[in-house]
This record gives sequence, structure tokens and C-alpha cells, in this order.
Amino acid sequence: MQGKAEFDSYVGTYDADHRKSIRLSGESPDFFADYKIAALARMVRNKGLRADRILDFGAGIGNSLPPFRRHFPDADLTLSDVSQDSLDLAAEKYGAKEEQLHIRAGRLPAENDSFDIVFSACVFHHIPEKEHIGWLEELRRITRPGGRLVVFEHNPWNPLTQHAVANCPFDENAVLISGPELARRFARASWARPAIQYHMFFPSPLATLRRFEPFLGFCPLGAQYACIGEAPR
Repeated sequence: MQGKAEFDSYVGTYDADHRKSIRLSGESPDFFADYKIAALARMVRNKGLRADRILDFGAGIGNSLPPFRRHFPDADLTLSDVSQDSLDLAAEKYGAKEEQLHIRAGRLPAENDSFDIVFSACVFHHIPEKEHIGWLEELRRITRPGGRLVVFEHNPWNPLTQHAVANCPFDENAVLISGPELARRFARASWARPAIQYHMFFPSPLATLRRFEPFLGFCPLGAQYACIGEAPR
């Protein structure tokens, strides 16, 4: 994963840099954080999945904490990140009492089959591509059989996404991954039935159209997508 020193250098400016990079969307980082967790909650509901224990892989400064608390109030949430400074800021900013896992040496300090759901938001484009399969296998190790891995990523086929990434300082070294390619990597790491759902089609001026987005998951033009895999039983 991207090195500790590089991530830690953006901790103090992360929120301002993020807001600037997405200004064309007309939305805030809080909107995007809630959007992803709300989509995760719908998936869990619609599929009747268990979500007692959830891992946020690459939680950063904890922007997903408030929506996790709203949409999964009874879940046991664990935050993980390569940057201890980011995890410390999450605890300070949100009063986080959730368990923290500091990622080191390419391994998560968690037992096998520990989590029902593993969630990751825009993390894999920071991880060197040669490490993707290894990390996907590591996430499978800590996910219980029948559990799910849900990875949100920027869609490189969307021009507004390309603009946002190009203008974001902490995405300077990002390598965007297409949905089909990430699904192939899921399969190589032995995740069952990897599937892609596209998200975030309408900017703020067209917000009234967002009610149609759950029906557009097949369309590869969304600003982001979720790749979903099931841990083999």
C-alpha cells in the first residue's frame, strides 16, 4: 500500500484537498461518504445479509464513520489504515471508540473469518497493482464464509472522475482501475461471483434524477462503481 509517510503528509489537508477536487460535482465529501454507506446498507437489506461485524479497510481520517453509525447502528465496526496518524485523527474528530487495526507488513492483524462485511472506499487505486491480488486474498482470509467484500472505486470511464482525480493532490500517484478489471482480480483472488454496480450518475444540479440511480447499476458511466464478491463457503 501507499507508504505511511506519504499518507501522513496529507492528514492535515485531506478534507480541504478533497473538497477542492470534487467542486464540479456540487457536493461535499460528506455526501459521497454517506452515498456509499447508504448503498452498502441497501445491498445488505436487499440480500438479507448479516452485518454484525464490519471492517472499513483504508478508513483514513474516518469520514465514513458518521454514515456507518447512521446506517449500521448495531454493527461492530472496525477501522483499519496504513496511517496511524489518520486513525488518530478519526478518533479525535469523531470521538471514535471503534476498534482500530494499524496495517503493517502487508497483513491485517485480525483472525480468520472475523468479519461479515469488508468495505473499502477508493483505496485500491493507491495500492500498487502488483499487490492487488495479495490484498484481495488477505481480505478474503478475514471475511467469514458467505460474507461480502464491497470495494468502491473511481470509474476511469467517467470524464468528471478523471478531472477530480487529476486535480487531487493525494491522488497524484493513483492508478485508476476499470470495473471489469477489478472483477477479474476478485476472481483471481478466489472471491465468488464478483459483480459490478455503477453509481453516482447525476451532479448536484440534476439531483432530482438520483432516485433513478438504483436502476442504472448496469450502465458503465457512473462516476464510481462498487465491485462485490462473496467469500467462498
